[in-house]
Amino acid sequence: MEYPKISVITVCYNAVTTIERCIKSVVSQQYPNVEYIIIDGGSADGTLEVISHYREHISVLVSEKDEGIYDAMNKGLELSSGEIIGVLNADDFFSEENILTVVNVTFQEHHPYIVYGDLDYVDAAGKIVRKWRSGTYKKGSFNFGWMPPHPTFYCKKELFDKLGNYSLAYGSAADYELMARFIHANGVAVHYIPVVMVKMMVGGVSNSSLGNRVKALMYDLRAMYKNKLFFPPMALMFKPLRKIKQFF
Repeated sequence: MEYPKISVITVCYNAVTTIERCIKSVVSQQYPNVEYIIIDGGSADGTLEVISHYREHISVLVSEKDEGIYDAMNKGLELSSGEIIGVLNADDFFSEENILTVVNVTFQEHHPYIVYGDLDYVDAAGKIVRKWRSGTYKKGSFNFGWMPPHPTFYCKKELFDKLGNYSLAYGSAADYELMARFIHANGVAVHYIPVVMVKMMVGGVSNSSLGNRVKALMYDLRAMYKNKLFFPPMALMFKPLRKIKQFF
């Protein structure tokens, strides 16, 4: 078995209550070749102090003002040297200590350019409140509101070099736009890992108010048109409807 370097990028800002759990889940991974990159937006709440306790496990640490979460992700991408890259934000954590091993095994055995898996949403007490089960991607799935959970999305670095990084023009939908660009618009080979890879805290800026929800929908729609989905208004309608089964 080969062990190519996997870069894990954590983006954070004033995340003192969650960052340690995230870091611990990365440094406890059994995979032997991890490059851990943390991009902090200039936290002033004790986040950096928590990070300092794990400095020996962190390959790259940057703390400076940025233009938001996706600008920070792009900084991480530019600094990464791994063959495979994924993002695990401060409110997220790996579900098990073997997740990066599973990621590598999937790349080795199936030879895709992208892998993704399943995700659980948890509350502050760690209780599961939603279950996102991605299912196998089929050509055209984005037309019906499908997308993989971004925290489970791992891809070859060469794809970013060829197809570009996160576009800040799509606001809160920058991750959706990138995945649609890679998978739907460019037909890159993907493989589904039927495993809960990540647990994510419920919440998020795009869902924090009615105005933000409307803005997020408009960003989604722009991303759909840009990546030539068959009928974007239909995909926009299906996208939230697909979330209903996550509660059951």
